Amino acid sequence: MDSRRVKRRAGNPVLSLCRRSHPRSPSPGNDSPPATRRRSLSPARGVHIDLPRVDDVDPVRRAERERQLAARLAAIELEKSGADKKADAGKEVFDAKAEFAKLSGSRSGGVYMPPARLRALREAASADRSSQEYQRLSWDALRKSITGIVNRVNIGNIKHIVPELFAENLIRGRGLFARSVMKAQATSLPFTPVFAAMVSIINTKLPMVGELVLTRLVSQFRRAFKRNDKTVCHSTTTFIAHLVNQGVAHEIIALQILVLLLERPTDDSIEIAVGFTREVGAFLTENSPKANATVFERFRAVLNEGSISHRVQYMIEVLMQVRKDKYKDNPILPEGLDLVEEEEQITHTIQLEGDLQVQEGLNIFKADPNYLENEEKYKAIKAEILGEDDSDEESGSEESDSEDDDEAVAEKQGIEDRTETNLVNLRRVIYLTIMNALNYEEAVHKLLKIQLQEGEEIELVNMVIECCSQERSYSTFYGLVAERFCKLNRVWNECFEQAFGTYYGTIHRYETNRLRNIARLFGHLVANDAVSWAVLSNVRINEEDTTSSSRIFVKIMMQEVMETMGLPMLKERFADPEIKALCSGMFPLDNPKDTRFAINYFTSIGLGAVTEDMREHLKV
Repeated sequence: MDSRRVKRRAGNPVLSLCRRSHPRSPSPGNDSPPATRRRSLSPARGVHIDLPRVDDVDPVRRAERERQLAARLAAIELEKSGADKKADAGKEVFDAKAEFAKLSGSRSGGVYMPPARLRALREAASADRSSQEYQRLSWDALRKSITGIVNRVNIGNIKHIVPELFAENLIRGRGLFARSVMKAQATSLPFTPVFAAMVSIINTKLPMVGELVLTRLVSQFRRAFKRNDKTVCHSTTTFIAHLVNQGVAHEIIALQILVLLLERPTDDSIEIAVGFTREVGAFLTENSPKANATVFERFRAVLNEGSISHRVQYMIEVLMQVRKDKYKDNPILPEGLDLVEEEEQITHTIQLEGDLQVQEGLNIFKADPNYLENEEKYKAIKAEILGEDDSDEESGSEESDSEDDDEAVAEKQGIEDRTETNLVNLRRVIYLTIMNALNYEEAVHKLLKIQLQEGEEIELVNMVIECCSQERSYSTFYGLVAERFCKLNRVWNECFEQAFGTYYGTIHRYETNRLRNIARLFGHLVANDAVSWAVLSNVRINEEDTTSSSRIFVKIMMQEVMETMGLPMLKERFADPEIKALCSGMFPLDNPKDTRFAINYFTSIGLGAVTEDMREHLKV
């Protein structure tokens, strides 16, 4: 029975396969796999199944497939052999220009190049140091070096980091430095005083770098303020505040920012203003006390208006308490960062609403036709800044003494500024300081803090006189400023006496209003004995030596002296033998024609009492 059933199943293979496809339940004596695994469709052991033979019905198609497979394998082998030949040729000949074209066509800093490949490219490009390939490689190296140095700076190593920065070409890479330091400061605000101190040190030797950083910060603040970007405004104002503390930026930019933030108060603007004031408040309290008091009056007004949230109102109250505590947690210069002498610092005056030159092109590589020459120039500047030539003194050679003498001469001569950029900046600082002062005492105090090189005192004197001449009417403010300077130091006294001779000799170039203001200024100085009466020796009253402008100048000056001293005292002063000898040109006695001219002139201006000696001389 069983043998017949097996034979019947074997005779019908389809039925056998269908039945065998169902899994059996496992039994202890069966070696079948677990139920979770799919069972094979092979027949049971000991059972023979006669399956029908399957013939290839399309031998032509099978041959075509085999031919195509052989063709593909041959093509792969051919490509592989060609690639090996190209690699061997590349090892023999290195195409530097092709590699450079690939590098310059990619995004800067976005392509990884193996060190061996990079070395080979540098060696190939270094054959011509003025080539564009070499300049591009040196530019990338400069960018990476400056970024790495800036990111490593802290209070402990700043004295060692700055010489490393000066060792790089900061004149060529000043745009890279400005971008790196601004980016590093924005990502780590607690290190802002360190970055400001680093910029301050560099600014003493390379003012163009400090000015570029400050200009970009002001420009970035303006853009962020227009876009209501609170985060960027906060980071930028923090950096500007510490640059003001370091003396890189003038305090006028801080006051302009505060006025802008407090003009139309919002929660964000007041919050930024509070943070900015905490950083720069100590400096403003010491250097601009009245302007600082005005700012806090505005804070009180905003607090009383109640137009801001309670959170921001509480911030203003905390700021008031910080001011009472004299900014003990926010000093002007943190400990360890007072690294620049006050007289060495160069202060830049940049207006918030002025035309700013951010020079974005300095961030991009450009081939320099005078690359080698400029590199040699910076090497000389670097040697002067870092004093690298001083190490040669240990050689003990006889030439070292002569080299030291040459270095001393070079240090004394310095770098000659033929563009007069520093002079223009100095005049701008003096003008803004005078205009920003509330009274003459504050003006004199601030003007005395301006760092002047030897021989630049006359520029300050000329700016005071020019500012006075530009007023619509004479202001005693300028007379008091000039008088205070003359009585402080003999140097200023001599400068004003020198300026009198210069202005009297060129008074015909000025229009009447400017002439009047200058004459009253010098009349104030003469009447108060701020300058010596010997300056009147420049004045000669006669028809040949005077012009209409000079006669008007003397008239207004002498009337100012008479109003201050009184006519009797003025007459007594001219009667003094020493002053009479000095003023012989004003009261000529050698020529009757000149004597009559002087008598008529002084009589017409109301000073006939001082001509009695000349009248007596004519009678004789």
